[in-house]
Amino acid sequence: VRLVESGGGLVQPGGSLRLSCAASGFAFSSYNMRWYRQAPGKERELVAYISTTGVSTTYADSVKGRFTISRDNAKNMVYLQMNNLKPEDTAVYSCNCPTKGYWGQGTQVTVSS
Repeated sequence: VRLVESGGGLVQPGGSLRLSCAASGFAFSSYNMRWYRQAPGKERELVAYISTTGVSTTYADSVKGRFTISRDNAKNMVYLQMNNLKPEDTAVYSCNCPTKGYWGQGTQVTVSS
């Protein structure tokens, strides 16, 4: 079982990034997925949730209107499109399958001028 995130990096405030999470080793399309983030010295924060079909999504108030979670069940992928990034979005972002307790290793996002 693997969850592998990619797409992180350094971006200026106001910029965009698209994170990807590749899933393998389990029936991906049968499970809800989440993106979390953790900034240095802070607790892990749930950023976004997506249902098995992608019809239902929820977001943390801090990212609502700027981030979009999506999934492609044919490719076993879940994405996080992040727009209008702010310095406070700087964190390690990880994807998670809550039912199975699977976690990826995370990808660093740094928003700085």
